[in-house]
Amino acid sequence: MTATEPGDRLGEPPAPDPAVPVRRMRRTERREQILTAAARAFARTGFTATSLDDVAAEAGISRVILYRHFESKTDMYRAVLERTCTRLTQSVGEDTFTDQSIPALLRAAAADPDAFRLLFRHAAREPEFRDLTDALSAASTEIAHRNLVPLIGEGPWAAWAARLVPAVTIEAVIAWLEAGQPDPGQAAARIDQAIDGVIQAARPPQLG
Repeated sequence: MTATEPGDRLGEPPAPDPAVPVRRMRRTERREQILTAAARAFARTGFTATSLDDVAAEAGISRVILYRHFESKTDMYRAVLERTCTRLTQSVGEDTFTDQSIPALLRAAAADPDAFRLLFRHAAREPEFRDLTDALSAASTEIAHRNLVPLIGEGPWAAWAARLVPAVTIEAVIAWLEAGQPDPGQAAARIDQAIDGVIQAARPPQLG
């Protein structure tokens, strides 16, 4: 029989060094760590091609720990998307556009670019999560329409602009992220110019 070291009998791991303090993460902290790692992994290779082992490796934990927090890969992916939606609502608001809306959106995107891309670029391609992305798109269009009608007037062009403004805004932010986040102090003003171009195009000539 091969001799074993103390603490290694029957495959047990060695006892921790009592001189080294071990800090256990609280459940909420661990969940946040997993969600951040999952956003990176999913944004890199997509939902289908990313395994739970990939997420565990990204987070530096075991797959067993993942299952203590999430029932499945689908559950985890949806949790990442919902967390991103919640953070954006807290940062930007959900009812009106103000002069601070675009700067707040840029800050939120820069704080977690992987999750931002995952929500607005990747998730819409995944049939399992279309309910969430379709609901987000519908809400964005409704809010945009409500804010644009006073500027454009009611009618089909207001409906057109209400669909286009959110799409232009999100694509502009993603393009900014992928360009390396240039000129952060001027980025919001540049995106505002793009949005204003849509508004001007939708206005009747007498309102231009």
